[in-house]
Amino acid sequence: MNVMKVLVVGSGGREHALAWKLGQSPKVTEVFVAPGNAGTALEATNVDIAATDVGKLVEFAKTNAIDLTVVGPEAPLVLGLVDALEDAGLRVFGPSAAAAELEGSKVFCKNLLHTADIPTADYRTFRNADDASRYIKDKYSEPTDQVPVVVKADGLAAGKGVIVCETRSDALQAIDRIAGQKEFGEAGNELIIEEKLIGQEASVLAITDGETIISLPAAQDHKPAYDGDSGPNTGGMGAYCPTPIVDEAMFEKIESDVLVPVVHAMKRARKPFKGVLYAGLMLTPAGPKVLEFNVRFGDPECQPLLMRLKSDLFDILVAAADGKLSELEPLEWDERPSLCVVMASEGYPGSYEKGRVITGLDEAATVDDVKVFHAGTTTVDGNVVNDGGRVLGVTAIGNTISAAKLKAYTAVQKIRWPGAWCRKDISDKALQ
Repeated sequence: MNVMKVLVVGSGGREHALAWKLGQSPKVTEVFVAPGNAGTALEATNVDIAATDVGKLVEFAKTNAIDLTVVGPEAPLVLGLVDALEDAGLRVFGPSAAAAELEGSKVFCKNLLHTADIPTADYRTFRNADDASRYIKDKYSEPTDQVPVVVKADGLAAGKGVIVCETRSDALQAIDRIAGQKEFGEAGNELIIEEKLIGQEASVLAITDGETIISLPAAQDHKPAYDGDSGPNTGGMGAYCPTPIVDEAMFEKIESDVLVPVVHAMKRARKPFKGVLYAGLMLTPAGPKVLEFNVRFGDPECQPLLMRLKSDLFDILVAAADGKLSELEPLEWDERPSLCVVMASEGYPGSYEKGRVITGLDEAATVDDVKVFHAGTTTVDGNVVNDGGRVLGVTAIGNTISAAKLKAYTAVQKIRWPGAWCRKDISDKALQ
């Protein structure tokens, strides 16, 4: 049997889940994670290289004869890590820098959707704060006017560059934050103002090699920080899978009206797409509309998805990287639903203190059908401490969504550090 070595790039909960699942493959002998976290250190070998250090990652993959590199986060994809690995003759799962523009530039994405006639919110793009502010003031003359718009930074902003507005002053403030004060840096060089869509959100992820698309079960993420979907947007405070709001008919519609046309549109744009295509959707009364595309596994959606996957993830990602998805057997899934609750640092998504000791991880691990995935953690003097905004993804599987929810929150209650918090209502939309 060949020795198969895998490198997972990133340090979040998604990367811990990928490393854990890839490590279960009988074909995989060794898993490396760069840079990893305190959780990946328990199941794989952490490598002290930043996820965005393209040169060092390529050098490591060459030196260690890595058979498959899996890129977790968006930043290295946009920087061209996949291109650099392929140029070095190495196998890698993920899109090229050109194809990653689908997430790297919201303006590119909206224009592509518009051209390909893929349903999305009406929008306008602007290159500076003055033009955008003038547009809002011209359209809504009274300061008290209801202004149901969403203001988005064009570039990558860790899931926080999307501001939902209710009033004119909200919209003007959002424009100033993104394009005036440049709160998200270069990401705010262009911005989008689009209509606010009403409905339930769903995420549908698909794995593609540019020709064949394999859709994964629909999940529902929870972006707003606080219960009842209130507060600022985050990278995601929890997710569950599958979601009952996407039935079979809706799923087929999303495949035919969104996923397939996007893969074709990217090919026509000479940016053929291989990797994970993540459609963030609003299920409106007029049908599903695209909110955004991501070019990698969602975090935290990846965690409940991989809890349910029975097929060998290594086989799937190798087939996608090699352009052989059409030869793959249909994927096998655990019928039971799964749910992930994110535990976050005090102050997130704003500023937060790091280095607080986390206790109760061993106790949480004793809860049946629970896996605690690490995100913003590291080890200091033998203790696991918080090292990021989103710290842990406590993930459970159960016969029903309610059963999975009970297990996850039972485990959450065993974990402690000063200021730890989470949303208490993950999956409640499915239970209503």
